[in-house]
Amino acid sequence: MKSITSLCAMTVLGVLLFALPALAGELMLAVAASLREVMNDLTAEYGRKKPGVTFRINYGGSGVLARQIEQGAPADLFIAANREWAGYLKERALLDAATLGTFACNSLVFAGTTKQQVAGIRDLARLKKIAIGSPRSVPAGEYAMEVFRKAGVEKELTGRLVMARDVREAMKYAELGEVDGAFVYRTDALLLGKQARILFTVPEGLHDRVTYPMALTVAGAKKKDAREFLRFLQSAEAKGVLARYGFEVK
Repeated sequence: MKSITSLCAMTVLGVLLFALPALAGELMLAVAASLREVMNDLTAEYGRKKPGVTFRINYGGSGVLARQIEQGAPADLFIAANREWAGYLKERALLDAATLGTFACNSLVFAGTTKQQVAGIRDLARLKKIAIGSPRSVPAGEYAMEVFRKAGVEKELTGRLVMARDVREAMKYAELGEVDGAFVYRTDALLLGKQARILFTVPEGLHDRVTYPMALTVAGAKKKDAREFLRFLQSAEAKGVLARYGFEVK
């Protein structure tokens, strides 16, 4: 009940924060938390090329962002950390289906500061606390739960999981040593891990590929600035920035 209440509260807060109408030349972006640094760089670079365009960016768990858009929060572009939440908005006719594509891909890793020997999924039973993003709204948490089920360790981990509101919070718990480790994206661990280190990479056969779908919303598709920014995100220049941050690009 607490997680549902928390999700609803974050959804309502996001709607309120983004309730103000966009100014002329201002684009509203709803972007998965794990893309914060790379998206900040991309929007800054685009702003230098197109000084008349500014950005208002809402970062968070993909499920929270999707619910906010569903409830009326203005957004021109949505980038999620899995296909499910993009599909959720597409089914409700809130995304422009013709613009739906893949922004980037990533890998799921386990990072932490534990002194225990942890080299794979079976070693997790040795640990006391493991952080994951809340599976109700955070794709990284959904991937982690899928891994536990497929590896047959779900019951062994009962009572050991610490739920975070997004993947960045899970990484913070690991970095501060508040948990033995956390399931996060490779890019988060490489960028934010000072104390925590990658202990193992999760085999992709245990979960769906970590994919970031992006699309213009129905409202965004009507804006020339939004369409042009989407083309920039699909460019070789943008892909070079993504690769520099450790994302996988086609």
